[in-house]
Amino acid sequence: PTSAQVSVVPHSGRFCYTLDNDLLTTEQRQFYEDNGYLLIKNLVSDEDIERFRKEFTRICKREVKPPGVMIMKDESLRSQFGQSEKVVNKVQDFQEDEELFRYCTLPEVLKYVECFTGPNIMAMHTMLINKLPDSDEQTFLHPMHQDLHFFPFRPASRIVCAWTAMERAHQDNGCLVVQPGTHRTTLKPHGYPQWEGKTNKLFHGLLDEDEKIPKVHLVMEKGDTVFFHPLLIHGSGINRTSGFRKSISCHFASSECHYIDVKNTTQEHMEKELQEMVYKKYNATSVALKDIWSFRARLVQGERINL
Repeated sequence: PTSAQVSVVPHSGRFCYTLDNDLLTTEQRQFYEDNGYLLIKNLVSDEDIERFRKEFTRICKREVKPPGVMIMKDESLRSQFGQSEKVVNKVQDFQEDEELFRYCTLPEVLKYVECFTGPNIMAMHTMLINKLPDSDEQTFLHPMHQDLHFFPFRPASRIVCAWTAMERAHQDNGCLVVQPGTHRTTLKPHGYPQWEGKTNKLFHGLLDEDEKIPKVHLVMEKGDTVFFHPLLIHGSGINRTSGFRKSISCHFASSECHYIDVKNTTQEHMEKELQEMVYKKYNATSVALKDIWSFRARLVQGERINL
């Protein structure tokens, strides 16, 4: 059982971003309310993390080929390496890989997710990130962004990301960087940063970043998990070490969320780019953004309603 006995009442007066539950303390709820993220120490076991690591290696070597999975490579290294961990910076959409998808069903993760989404939970977007040692070109610096830019469903307050460190994440190997409190702002225009060198596909960032807003580097130990709001402005720095900084994450949403039309919004160019990638990968001629997300989404708890 994963239920944290969450009330479907959105909040009791002072809380807008968490649901009434018997798991989070008042202090934890207030921290998320104020900052837009909550770090839970030592949540995922070493044993599970090791299983995820082994499956990632198998996917990189093409020993397993889960349907729908997107293997994303560092553009600056494409010509240097074949199929290896040294070039793969992300395995995305692993919802059909039963071993990696176990992460999205871990009771210890879901009991926290439910405090933000309610009992009907969809896994909407899955990633295992393998942050490569970076060159001077800073190819794998991820610009500051809001995840809601990529999502055509609402309301934002019923969406939460769970992000688990698969080894110690710190400033030297490019840990997460957040701007606390920015989850209370609106969705801002995103695009490709004006950097030298190649930029990886869909690494959109804020077009107008406010440098005055303080940034916090989230130093995390292996197994630590941070839950954060999709409007929280965040990114990750350069991996200045010789190792690979791995993390596994899933964006969860209440199945009662609904799809929106992003045409004539700041998200419209993201829709076109994602559609073009799907056309190329599946040799399709037409596909709706809603259908792409319906294909990715998978129920993990409760009942599938809208998404």
